Amino acid sequence: MASIGDRPGDATRVARVIVVSGPSGAGKGTLIGHLRARMPELAVAVSATTRPIRGGEREGREYYFLTPGEFERRVEAGDFVEHVEYAGNRYGTLRSELERILSTGRSVVLEIELRGARAVRASMSEAFLVFITPPSMFELERRLRARATEGDDAITERLATGRREMDAVGEFDVIIVNDDVQRAADELFDVVDRATRAA
Repeated sequence: MASIGDRPGDATRVARVIVVSGPSGAGKGTLIGHLRARMPELAVAVSATTRPIRGGEREGREYYFLTPGEFERRVEAGDFVEHVEYAGNRYGTLRSELERILSTGRSVVLEIELRGARAVRASMSEAFLVFITPPSMFELERRLRARATEGDDAITERLATGRREMDAVGEFDVIIVNDDVQRAADELFDVVDRATRAA
């Protein structure tokens, strides 16, 4: 891991992989957005996916959008640190994306689901894992329906997956309940700030 100074007067930081996981609809993306506003030196690794691009999304910003064939070819080539199938689509973190960021001495934040988080931990034991959980399954369902991006069947599948993921919270270094966005964002900042400070 590389050590760098962020800005004059700041504590020395350690380049580290920070994994943020949790059920779909828990608010991971929102909290990461708050985190990066306060720690702009953090990089966000862009994942690859086979899911269709949604309105307002851009190639290379939200995801690298690959066809199923392209994704499979890159899996066979060993290009992914982790890759999973989730709700009928494939997602993965490109090894080249992590290496590019870490080589600059910056810490990188990964927003990935449970199986991906486990794969990163298995291959990078120094990774720091944070689990974002909604205050209740009722609230999780409300958030998923409010997004209005998926039909009932997909929401039902995401909720079932979310329940299974909640059973794995003990595998993470930190658990943050996203019951209030600002409070949860403050907690995420605090834990990442501590995790990236050099000993």
